[in-house]
Amino acid sequence: MIKELIIDSSPNGATIALLQDKQLVELHKEQITNNYTVGDIYLGRIKKIMPSLNAAFVDVGYEKDAFLHYLDLGPQVQSLIKLTKQVRSGGYQSKLLDNFKPEADINKGGKISDVLSKGALVPVQIAKEPISTKGPRLSSDLSIAGRYVVLVPFSEVISISKKIKSNTERTRLRKVVESIKPTHFGVIIRTVSEGKGVQELQKDLLDLISKWETFVTKLHGVEPAKKVLGEIGRTSTILRDILNPDFQHIYVNEQSMYEEVRSYVHEISPDLEGIVRLHKHKEPIFEHHGVDKQIKSTFGKTVNLAGGAYLVIEHTEALHVIDVNSGNRTANKENQEDNAYQVNKEAAKEIARQLRLRDMGGIVVVDFIDMHKPTNRKELFDYLKAQMADDRAKHTILPPSKFGLIQITRQRVRPEMNIVTSEVCPTCNGTGTIRPTILLMDDVENNFNYILEEQNEKNITLCVHPYIEAYIKKGLFTRQMKWYFKYNQWIKVKSNPAYQLTEFKFFSAKDEEIKL
Repeated sequence: MIKELIIDSSPNGATIALLQDKQLVELHKEQITNNYTVGDIYLGRIKKIMPSLNAAFVDVGYEKDAFLHYLDLGPQVQSLIKLTKQVRSGGYQSKLLDNFKPEADINKGGKISDVLSKGALVPVQIAKEPISTKGPRLSSDLSIAGRYVVLVPFSEVISISKKIKSNTERTRLRKVVESIKPTHFGVIIRTVSEGKGVQELQKDLLDLISKWETFVTKLHGVEPAKKVLGEIGRTSTILRDILNPDFQHIYVNEQSMYEEVRSYVHEISPDLEGIVRLHKHKEPIFEHHGVDKQIKSTFGKTVNLAGGAYLVIEHTEALHVIDVNSGNRTANKENQEDNAYQVNKEAAKEIARQLRLRDMGGIVVVDFIDMHKPTNRKELFDYLKAQMADDRAKHTILPPSKFGLIQITRQRVRPEMNIVTSEVCPTCNGTGTIRPTILLMDDVENNFNYILEEQNEKNITLCVHPYIEAYIKKGLFTRQMKWYFKYNQWIKVKSNPAYQLTEFKFFSAKDEEIKL
Protein backbone atom coordinates (compact mmCIF):
# COMPACT_ATOMS: atom_id res chain seq x y z
CA MET A 1 0.00 0.00 0.00
CA ILE A 2 1.39 3.38 -1.08
CA LYS A 3 0.82 6.20 1.40
CA GLU A 4 1.23 9.92 0.76
CA LEU A 5 0.71 12.97 2.96
CA ILE A 6 -0.29 16.27 1.31
CA ILE A 7 0.02 19.37 3.53
CA ASP A 8 -1.66 22.60 2.43
CA SER A 9 -0.25 25.33 4.69
CA SER A 10 -1.87 28.78 4.95
CA PRO A 11 -1.66 31.78 7.35
CA ASN A 12 -4.65 30.37 9.29
CA GLY A 13 -3.20 26.88 9.77
CA ALA A 14 -2.79 23.73 7.72
CA THR A 15 -5.01 21.14 6.03
CA ILE A 16 -3.53 17.66 5.96
CA ALA A 17 -4.67 14.95 3.55
CA LEU A 18 -3.65 11.30 3.90
CA LEU A 19 -3.81 9.29 0.67
CA GLN A 20 -3.60 5.50 0.35
CA ASP A 21 -3.04 4.29 -3.20
CA LYS A 22 -4.02 7.82 -4.37
CA GLN A 23 -7.37 7.61 -2.53
CA LEU A 24 -8.17 10.17 0.18
CA VAL A 25 -8.75 8.38 3.51
CA GLU A 26 -8.16 11.07 6.16
CA LEU A 27 -8.49 14.85 6.22
CA HIS A 28 -7.37 17.00 9.16
CA LYS A 29 -7.42 20.73 9.80
CA GLU A 30 -4.91 22.34 12.13
CA GLN A 31 -6.03 25.86 13.02
CA ILE A 32 -3.67 28.35 14.63
CA THR A 33 -6.56 29.73 16.70
CA ASN A 34 -7.40 26.32 18.21
CA ASN A 35 -6.03 26.46 21.78
CA TYR A 36 -7.72 23.27 22.95
CA THR A 37 -6.02 20.32 21.31
CA VAL A 38 -6.20 16.74 22.60
CA GLY A 39 -3.14 16.21 24.82
CA ASP A 40 -2.74 19.82 26.01
CA ILE A 41 -2.29 20.17 29.78
CA TYR A 42 -3.87 23.10 31.69
CA LEU A 43 -3.86 24.18 35.31
CA GLY A 44 -7.58 23.89 35.94
CA ARG A 45 -9.56 25.53 38.71
CA ILE A 46 -12.59 23.63 40.03
CA LYS A 47 -15.64 25.85 39.50
CA LYS A 48 -18.46 23.53 40.56
CA ILE A 49 -18.85 20.05 42.05
CA MET A 50 -21.84 18.07 40.75
CA PRO A 51 -22.47 15.12 43.15
CA SER A 52 -25.44 13.92 41.06
CA LEU A 53 -23.15 13.47 38.05
CA ASN A 54 -20.14 12.48 40.17
CA ALA A 55 -18.25 15.07 38.15
CA ALA A 56 -16.88 18.59 38.31
CA PHE A 57 -16.91 21.59 35.99
CA VAL A 58 -13.43 23.07 35.56
CA ASP A 59 -12.25 26.47 34.35
CA VAL A 60 -9.52 26.07 31.72
CA GLY A 61 -10.07 29.46 30.06
CA TYR A 62 -12.67 28.26 27.56
CA GLU A 63 -15.97 30.17 27.18
CA LYS A 64 -17.73 27.19 28.77
CA ASP A 65 -16.43 25.25 31.75
CA ALA A 66 -14.85 21.90 30.90
CA PHE A 67 -16.20 18.58 32.20
CA LEU A 68 -14.21 16.25 34.47
CA HIS A 69 -15.83 12.96 35.54
CA TYR A 70 -14.71 10.96 38.57
CA LEU A 71 -13.71 8.02 36.35
CA ASP A 72 -11.35 10.36 34.43
CA LEU A 73 -9.50 11.51 37.55
CA GLY A 74 -7.03 8.64 37.36
CA PRO A 75 -6.03 6.50 40.34
CA GLN A 76 -3.06 8.73 41.24
CA VAL A 77 -4.93 12.08 41.27
CA GLN A 78 -4.14 12.63 44.97
CA SER A 79 -0.42 12.41 44.14
CA LEU A 80 -0.89 14.93 41.31
CA ILE A 81 -2.72 17.39 43.59
CA LYS A 82 -0.04 16.97 46.29
CA LEU A 83 2.77 17.60 43.78
CA THR A 84 0.96 20.69 42.43
CA LYS A 85 0.67 22.20 45.93
CA GLN A 86 4.30 21.48 46.76
CA VAL A 87 5.66 22.85 43.47
CA ARG A 88 3.57 26.05 43.59
CA SER A 89 4.53 26.71 47.22
CA GLY A 90 8.23 26.14 46.49
CA GLY A 91 8.42 23.12 48.78
CA TYR A 92 9.47 20.65 46.07
CA GLN A 93 12.61 21.49 44.10
CA SER A 94 13.29 18.34 42.06
CA LYS A 95 11.89 18.14 38.53
CA LEU A 96 11.54 14.35 38.59
CA LEU A 97 9.79 12.16 41.18
CA ASP A 98 12.80 10.50 42.83
CA ASN A 99 12.22 12.24 46.17
CA PHE A 100 8.44 12.36 45.95
CA LYS A 101 6.27 10.14 48.14
CA PRO A 102 3.14 9.17 46.17
CA GLU A 103 -0.29 9.09 47.80
CA ALA A 104 -2.52 6.01 47.84
CA ASP A 105 -4.73 5.35 44.81
CA ILE A 106 -8.30 6.58 45.03
CA ASN A 107 -11.26 4.21 45.30
CA LYS A 108 -12.69 3.32 41.87
CA GLY A 109 -16.23 3.57 43.21
CA GLY A 110 -15.70 6.74 45.25
CA LYS A 111 -17.28 10.18 45.09
CA ILE A 112 -15.72 13.23 43.48
CA SER A 113 -16.58 15.42 46.47
CA ASP A 114 -14.17 13.29 48.57
CA VAL A 115 -11.29 14.14 46.20
CA LEU A 116 -11.92 17.65 44.84
CA SER A 117 -13.34 20.85 46.30
CA LYS A 118 -14.50 24.13 44.80
CA GLY A 119 -11.59 26.47 44.01
CA ALA A 120 -8.96 23.70 44.10
CA LEU A 121 -6.20 23.69 41.46
CA VAL A 122 -5.46 20.50 39.54
CA PRO A 123 -3.56 19.92 36.29
CA VAL A 124 -5.89 18.48 33.65
CA GLN A 125 -5.40 17.17 30.12
CA ILE A 126 -7.72 17.74 27.16
CA ALA A 127 -9.31 14.36 26.37
CA LYS A 128 -11.92 15.68 23.93
CA GLU A 129 -11.92 19.01 22.12
CA PRO A 130 -14.91 21.38 22.40
CA ILE A 131 -17.72 20.03 20.21
CA SER A 132 -20.89 21.92 19.28
CA THR A 133 -22.17 23.67 22.42
CA LYS A 134 -20.10 21.57 24.84
CA GLY A 135 -16.84 22.57 26.48
CA PRO A 136 -13.74 20.34 26.50
CA ARG A 137 -13.77 16.91 28.19
CA LEU A 138 -10.90 16.55 30.66
CA SER A 139 -8.78 13.91 32.37
CA SER A 140 -6.36 14.31 35.26
CA ASP A 141 -4.74 10.94 34.46
CA LEU A 142 -1.85 12.69 32.72
CA SER A 143 0.27 11.09 30.00
CA ILE A 144 2.89 12.46 27.60
CA ALA A 145 3.04 10.68 24.25
CA GLY A 146 6.15 10.09 22.17
CA ARG A 147 6.76 8.13 18.98
CA TYR A 148 7.69 4.84 20.64
CA VAL A 149 6.51 5.18 24.25
CA VAL A 150 4.06 7.11 26.42
CA LEU A 151 5.20 8.45 29.81
CA VAL A 152 2.73 8.12 32.72
CA PRO A 153 3.66 9.90 35.98
CA PHE A 154 2.94 8.43 39.47
CA SER A 155 2.83 4.88 38.11
CA GLU A 156 5.26 1.97 38.07
CA VAL A 157 3.39 -0.10 35.46
CA ILE A 158 4.92 -0.99 32.10
CA SER A 159 2.21 -1.73 29.51
CA ILE A 160 2.83 -3.13 26.04
CA SER A 161 0.61 -2.73 22.97
CA LYS A 162 -1.54 -5.81 22.37
CA LYS A 163 -0.67 -5.58 18.67
CA ILE A 164 2.85 -6.78 19.49
CA LYS A 165 2.18 -10.53 19.45
CA SER A 166 5.66 -12.05 19.90
CA ASN A 167 6.30 -13.03 23.54
CA THR A 168 10.05 -12.82 22.96
CA GLU A 169 9.74 -9.24 21.67
CA ARG A 170 7.40 -8.24 24.51
CA THR A 171 9.89 -9.57 27.08
CA ARG A 172 12.79 -7.75 25.38
CA LEU A 173 10.93 -4.44 25.27
CA ARG A 174 9.88 -4.75 28.91
CA LYS A 175 13.48 -5.36 30.03
CA VAL A 176 14.78 -2.46 27.94
CA VAL A 177 12.24 0.00 29.34
CA GLU A 178 12.68 -1.24 32.93
CA SER A 179 16.39 -0.47 32.69
CA ILE A 180 15.94 3.14 31.49
CA LYS A 181 12.68 4.45 33.00
CA PRO A 182 12.86 6.89 35.95
CA THR A 183 11.37 6.21 39.41
CA HIS A 184 7.60 6.66 39.92
CA PHE A 185 6.94 6.80 36.18
CA GLY A 186 4.99 4.22 34.21
CA VAL A 187 5.52 3.60 30.50
CA ILE A 188 3.20 2.45 27.71
CA ILE A 189 5.13 0.81 24.88
CA ARG A 190 3.55 1.60 21.52
CA THR A 191 3.20 -0.76 18.54
CA VAL A 192 5.88 1.05 16.48
CA SER A 193 8.45 0.13 19.17
CA GLU A 194 8.57 -3.42 17.83
CA GLY A 195 12.10 -4.20 16.67
CA LYS A 196 13.55 -0.87 17.87
CA GLY A 197 16.86 -0.78 19.74
CA VAL A 198 17.75 0.59 23.16
CA GLN A 199 19.17 3.81 21.72
CA GLU A 200 15.96 4.76 19.89
CA LEU A 201 13.73 3.95 22.86
CA GLN A 202 15.98 5.78 25.28
CA LYS A 203 16.12 8.90 23.11
CA ASP A 204 12.32 8.97 22.88
CA LEU A 205 11.96 8.47 26.64
CA LEU A 206 14.52 11.21 27.40
CA ASP A 207 12.53 13.61 25.20
CA LEU A 208 9.39 12.84 27.21
CA ILE A 209 11.23 13.27 30.52
CA SER A 210 12.43 16.67 29.26
CA LYS A 211 8.79 17.62 28.56
CA TRP A 212 7.81 16.55 32.09
CA GLU A 213 10.59 18.73 33.51
CA THR A 214 9.26 21.65 31.45
CA PHE A 215 5.79 20.95 32.85
CA VAL A 216 7.04 21.02 36.47
CA THR A 217 9.03 24.21 35.83
CA LYS A 218 6.02 26.04 34.32
CA LEU A 219 3.65 24.67 36.98
CA HIS A 220 5.38 26.80 39.62
CA GLY A 221 4.31 30.17 38.20
CA VAL A 222 1.53 29.56 35.69
CA GLU A 223 -1.79 31.28 36.31
CA PRO A 224 -4.90 29.14 36.89
CA ALA A 225 -6.87 28.22 33.72
CA LYS A 226 -3.75 28.69 31.55
CA LYS A 227 -1.94 26.11 29.41
CA VAL A 228 1.05 24.49 31.10
CA LEU A 229 2.22 22.08 28.39
CA GLY A 230 1.06 21.97 24.78
CA GLU A 231 0.78 18.92 22.53
CA ILE A 232 2.77 19.13 19.30
CA GLY A 233 0.88 20.38 16.22
CA ARG A 234 -1.61 18.22 14.34
CA THR A 235 0.85 17.76 11.46
CA SER A 236 3.61 16.46 13.75
CA THR A 237 1.10 14.34 15.71
CA ILE A 238 -0.02 12.56 12.53
CA LEU A 239 3.58 11.99 11.46
CA ARG A 240 4.47 10.70 14.93
CA ASP A 241 1.57 8.24 14.97
CA ILE A 242 1.46 6.90 11.41
CA LEU A 243 4.83 7.49 9.69
CA ASN A 244 6.27 4.19 8.49
CA PRO A 245 8.25 2.78 5.51
CA ASP A 246 4.99 2.54 3.49
CA PHE A 247 5.09 6.33 3.03
CA GLN A 248 6.52 7.32 -0.33
CA HIS A 249 5.98 11.08 -0.39
CA ILE A 250 5.16 13.99 1.91
CA TYR A 251 4.37 17.12 -0.10
CA VAL A 252 4.32 20.58 1.52
CA ASN A 253 3.44 23.84 -0.24
CA GLU A 254 5.13 26.37 2.06
CA GLN A 255 8.85 26.80 2.85
CA SER A 256 8.72 27.22 6.64
CA MET A 257 6.30 24.29 7.05
CA TYR A 258 8.53 22.24 4.74
CA GLU A 259 11.55 22.93 6.95
CA GLU A 260 9.55 22.10 10.09
CA VAL A 261 8.23 18.80 8.68
CA ARG A 262 11.61 17.81 7.26
CA SER A 263 13.29 18.52 10.61
CA TYR A 264 10.67 16.51 12.53
CA VAL A 265 10.89 13.54 10.14
CA HIS A 266 14.70 13.63 10.43
CA GLU A 267 14.31 13.55 14.22
CA ILE A 268 11.91 10.61 14.42
CA SER A 269 12.91 8.63 11.32
CA PRO A 270 16.10 9.90 9.60
CA ASP A 271 15.92 7.31 6.80
CA LEU A 272 12.61 8.83 5.59
CA GLU A 273 13.78 12.45 5.48
CA GLY A 274 14.21 12.30 1.70
CA ILE A 275 10.48 11.72 1.06
CA VAL A 276 9.60 15.26 2.23
CA ARG A 277 9.28 17.48 -0.84
CA LEU A 278 8.40 21.12 -1.45
CA HIS A 279 5.52 21.74 -3.87
CA LYS A 280 6.75 24.18 -6.56
CA HIS A 281 3.95 24.04 -9.16
CA LYS A 282 1.81 27.11 -9.91
CA GLU A 283 -1.51 25.35 -9.33
CA PRO A 284 -2.61 24.80 -5.70
CA ILE A 285 -1.18 21.68 -4.04
CA PHE A 286 -4.56 20.01 -3.42
CA GLU A 287 -5.66 20.61 -6.99
CA HIS A 288 -2.37 19.29 -8.39
CA HIS A 289 -2.65 16.01 -6.46
CA GLY A 290 -6.38 15.55 -7.11
CA VAL A 291 -7.38 16.07 -3.46
CA ASP A 292 -9.83 18.91 -4.18
CA LYS A 293 -11.85 16.77 -6.58
CA GLN A 294 -11.98 13.89 -4.08
CA ILE A 295 -13.13 16.23 -1.30
CA LYS A 296 -15.97 17.54 -3.48
CA SER A 297 -17.06 14.03 -4.46
CA THR A 298 -16.84 12.34 -1.06
CA PHE A 299 -18.34 14.93 1.29
CA GLY A 300 -21.99 15.91 1.28
CA LYS A 301 -25.23 14.06 1.93
CA THR A 302 -24.98 11.61 -1.00
CA VAL A 303 -21.85 9.58 -1.78
CA ASN A 304 -21.84 7.67 -5.08
CA LEU A 305 -20.13 4.29 -5.34
CA ALA A 306 -18.34 2.92 -8.39
CA GLY A 307 -20.93 0.24 -9.22
CA GLY A 308 -23.92 2.61 -9.38
CA ALA A 309 -25.00 2.22 -5.74
CA TYR A 310 -24.85 5.16 -3.33
CA LEU A 311 -24.86 6.09 0.35
CA VAL A 312 -27.06 8.68 2.04
CA ILE A 313 -25.41 10.08 5.17
CA GLU A 314 -27.49 12.04 7.69
CA HIS A 315 -26.17 13.70 10.86
CA THR A 316 -28.19 14.42 14.00
CA GLU A 317 -27.25 15.63 17.48
CA ALA A 318 -27.58 12.09 18.89
CA LEU A 319 -26.19 9.88 16.10
CA HIS A 320 -25.22 9.45 12.45
CA VAL A 321 -27.33 7.40 10.06
CA ILE A 322 -26.04 5.82 6.83
CA ASP A 323 -28.46 4.29 4.34
CA VAL A 324 -27.19 1.96 1.61
CA ASN A 325 -29.06 2.13 -1.72
CA SER A 326 -28.53 -0.10 -4.75
CA GLY A 327 -29.26 2.80 -7.15
CA ASN A 328 -29.24 1.65 -10.76
CA ARG A 329 -27.78 -1.75 -9.87
CA THR A 330 -30.49 -4.18 -11.01
CA ALA A 331 -30.71 -7.91 -10.72
CA ASN A 332 -33.25 -10.63 -11.44
CA LYS A 333 -34.82 -12.67 -8.68
CA GLU A 334 -32.31 -15.52 -9.04
CA ASN A 335 -29.27 -13.44 -8.08
CA GLN A 336 -30.96 -10.75 -5.97
CA GLU A 337 -29.26 -12.04 -2.81
CA ASP A 338 -25.83 -12.02 -4.46
CA ASN A 339 -26.42 -8.53 -5.82
CA ALA A 340 -27.36 -7.23 -2.35
CA TYR A 341 -24.26 -8.90 -0.88
CA GLN A 342 -21.94 -7.30 -3.46
CA VAL A 343 -23.51 -3.84 -3.01
CA ASN A 344 -23.25 -4.16 0.78
CA LYS A 345 -19.56 -5.14 0.58
CA GLU A 346 -18.85 -2.21 -1.71
CA ALA A 347 -20.73 0.07 0.71
CA ALA A 348 -18.91 -1.34 3.78
CA LYS A 349 -15.54 -0.45 2.27
CA GLU A 350 -16.68 3.12 1.57
CA ILE A 351 -18.33 3.46 5.00
CA ALA A 352 -15.06 2.56 6.73
CA ARG A 353 -13.36 5.24 4.65
CA GLN A 354 -16.07 7.82 5.30
CA LEU A 355 -15.84 7.36 9.09
CA ARG A 356 -12.11 8.14 8.98
CA LEU A 357 -12.45 10.88 6.40
CA ARG A 358 -15.19 12.82 8.20
CA ASP A 359 -13.91 11.77 11.64
CA MET A 360 -17.46 10.78 12.57
CA GLY A 361 -17.77 9.84 16.23
CA GLY A 362 -20.39 8.67 18.70
CA ILE A 363 -23.11 6.30 17.49
CA VAL A 364 -23.34 5.38 13.80
CA VAL A 365 -26.26 3.28 12.52
CA VAL A 366 -25.89 1.67 9.09
CA ASP A 367 -28.94 0.35 7.19
CA PHE A 368 -27.56 -2.19 4.73
CA ILE A 369 -29.68 -3.81 2.01
CA ASP A 370 -31.60 -6.78 3.43
CA MET A 371 -29.96 -10.19 2.99
CA HIS A 372 -31.69 -13.44 3.88
CA LYS A 373 -28.72 -15.81 4.15
CA PRO A 374 -27.10 -15.84 7.64
CA THR A 375 -23.72 -16.68 6.06
CA ASN A 376 -23.86 -13.48 3.95
CA ARG A 377 -24.72 -11.37 7.01
CA LYS A 378 -21.81 -12.90 8.95
CA GLU A 379 -19.38 -12.38 6.07
CA LEU A 380 -20.48 -8.74 5.69
CA PHE A 381 -19.93 -8.15 9.42
CA ASP A 382 -16.43 -9.68 9.25
CA TYR A 383 -15.63 -7.71 6.09
CA LEU A 384 -16.63 -4.41 7.74
CA LYS A 385 -14.45 -5.18 10.76
CA ALA A 386 -11.50 -5.93 8.47
CA GLN A 387 -12.00 -2.66 6.58
CA MET A 388 -12.02 -0.69 9.84
CA ALA A 389 -8.93 -2.42 11.22
CA ASP A 390 -6.72 0.50 10.09
CA ASP A 391 -8.91 3.07 11.86
CA ARG A 392 -6.81 4.57 14.68
CA ALA A 393 -9.89 5.74 16.62
CA LYS A 394 -11.26 3.27 19.16
CA HIS A 395 -14.43 1.67 17.84
CA THR A 396 -16.88 -1.16 18.45
CA ILE A 397 -19.02 -2.86 15.78
CA LEU A 398 -22.11 -4.85 16.76
CA PRO A 399 -23.38 -7.78 14.62
CA PRO A 400 -26.36 -7.09 12.32
CA SER A 401 -29.71 -6.87 14.10
CA LYS A 402 -32.76 -8.76 12.87
CA PHE A 403 -33.71 -5.61 10.95
CA GLY A 404 -30.38 -5.66 9.07
CA LEU A 405 -28.93 -2.69 10.98
CA ILE A 406 -25.28 -2.56 12.08
CA GLN A 407 -24.42 -0.25 14.98
CA ILE A 408 -20.97 1.26 15.35
CA THR A 409 -19.59 3.34 18.21
CA ARG A 410 -16.49 5.33 17.36
CA GLN A 411 -14.34 7.46 19.61
CA ARG A 412 -14.97 11.18 19.20
CA VAL A 413 -12.24 13.49 20.49
CA ARG A 414 -12.64 16.48 18.16
CA PRO A 415 -15.39 18.07 16.03
CA GLU A 416 -16.49 16.17 12.95
CA MET A 417 -14.91 17.22 9.66
CA ASN A 418 -17.70 18.95 7.79
CA ILE A 419 -17.09 20.44 4.33
CA VAL A 420 -19.79 22.17 2.29
CA THR A 421 -19.55 20.83 -1.24
CA SER A 422 -22.37 22.81 -2.82
CA GLU A 423 -21.46 26.10 -4.49
CA VAL A 424 -23.35 29.37 -4.75
CA CYS A 425 -24.93 29.76 -8.19
CA PRO A 426 -22.89 32.43 -10.04
CA THR A 427 -26.01 33.56 -11.90
CA CYS A 428 -28.37 34.18 -8.98
CA ASN A 429 -25.78 34.41 -6.14
CA GLY A 430 -27.85 32.03 -4.07
CA THR A 431 -31.09 34.02 -4.23
CA GLY A 432 -32.89 31.63 -6.59
CA THR A 433 -33.82 34.49 -8.92
CA ILE A 434 -31.97 36.28 -11.74
CA ARG A 435 -32.29 39.65 -13.43
CA PRO A 436 -34.66 39.69 -16.43
CA THR A 437 -32.84 38.35 -19.49
CA ILE A 438 -34.31 41.15 -21.57
CA LEU A 439 -32.08 43.56 -19.63
CA LEU A 440 -28.87 41.58 -20.26
CA MET A 441 -27.71 43.72 -23.20
CA ASP A 442 -28.51 46.89 -21.26
CA ASP A 443 -26.25 45.67 -18.42
CA VAL A 444 -23.44 44.89 -20.89
CA GLU A 445 -23.68 48.30 -22.58
CA ASN A 446 -23.78 50.15 -19.25
CA ASN A 447 -20.49 48.48 -18.38
CA PHE A 448 -19.12 49.46 -21.82
CA ASN A 449 -19.80 53.10 -21.01
CA TYR A 450 -17.82 52.79 -17.78
CA ILE A 451 -14.91 50.72 -19.16
CA LEU A 452 -14.41 52.46 -22.51
CA GLU A 453 -15.25 56.04 -21.67
CA GLU A 454 -14.40 56.52 -18.01
CA GLN A 455 -11.50 54.06 -17.72
CA ASN A 456 -10.40 54.59 -21.32
CA GLU A 457 -9.61 50.91 -21.89
CA LYS A 458 -8.66 49.79 -25.43
CA ASN A 459 -8.96 46.47 -27.24
CA ILE A 460 -11.21 44.83 -24.67
CA THR A 461 -12.86 41.40 -25.00
CA LEU A 462 -16.37 40.46 -23.89
CA CYS A 463 -16.69 36.81 -22.77
CA VAL A 464 -20.21 35.30 -22.66
CA HIS A 465 -22.18 32.05 -22.94
CA PRO A 466 -22.19 30.59 -26.51
CA TYR A 467 -25.94 31.36 -26.92
CA ILE A 468 -25.35 35.02 -26.11
CA GLU A 469 -22.35 35.15 -28.48
CA ALA A 470 -24.56 33.84 -31.28
CA TYR A 471 -27.21 36.49 -30.46
CA ILE A 472 -24.61 39.30 -30.52
CA LYS A 473 -23.19 38.20 -33.89
CA LYS A 474 -26.44 37.30 -35.68
CA GLY A 475 -27.77 39.17 -38.69
CA LEU A 476 -26.23 41.39 -41.37
CA PHE A 477 -25.93 44.47 -39.18
CA THR A 478 -24.87 42.77 -35.94
CA ARG A 479 -24.98 44.20 -32.42
CA GLN A 480 -21.18 43.95 -32.46
CA MET A 481 -21.13 46.26 -35.51
CA LYS A 482 -23.47 48.71 -33.74
CA TRP A 483 -21.02 48.85 -30.81
CA TYR A 484 -18.21 49.64 -33.26
CA PHE A 485 -20.00 52.71 -34.56
CA LYS A 486 -21.15 53.75 -31.10
CA TYR A 487 -17.81 53.46 -29.24
CA ASN A 488 -15.52 53.95 -32.25
CA GLN A 489 -13.55 50.74 -31.57
CA TRP A 490 -13.98 47.04 -32.28
CA ILE A 491 -15.01 44.92 -29.30
CA LYS A 492 -14.05 41.25 -29.47
CA VAL A 493 -16.67 38.72 -28.37
CA LYS A 494 -15.69 35.22 -27.20
CA SER A 495 -17.77 32.35 -25.84
CA ASN A 496 -17.13 30.13 -22.83
CA PRO A 497 -19.37 27.05 -22.41
CA ALA A 498 -18.66 27.07 -18.64
CA TYR A 499 -20.47 30.40 -18.20
CA GLN A 500 -24.07 30.61 -17.01
CA LEU A 501 -26.58 31.98 -19.52
CA THR A 502 -26.58 35.54 -18.11
CA GLU A 503 -22.94 35.57 -16.97
CA PHE A 504 -20.47 37.89 -18.70
CA LYS A 505 -16.95 39.17 -18.03
CA PHE A 506 -14.63 41.74 -19.60
CA PHE A 507 -10.92 41.21 -20.29
CA SER A 508 -8.22 43.78 -21.10
CA ALA A 509 -5.76 43.70 -24.00
CA LYS A 510 -3.36 41.83 -21.65
CA ASP A 511 -6.03 39.15 -21.13
CA GLU A 512 -6.57 40.22 -17.51
CA GLU A 513 -10.11 40.30 -16.13
CA ILE A 514 -11.46 43.81 -15.62
CA LYS A 515 -13.02 43.94 -12.16
CA LEU A 516 -16.27 45.89 -12.08
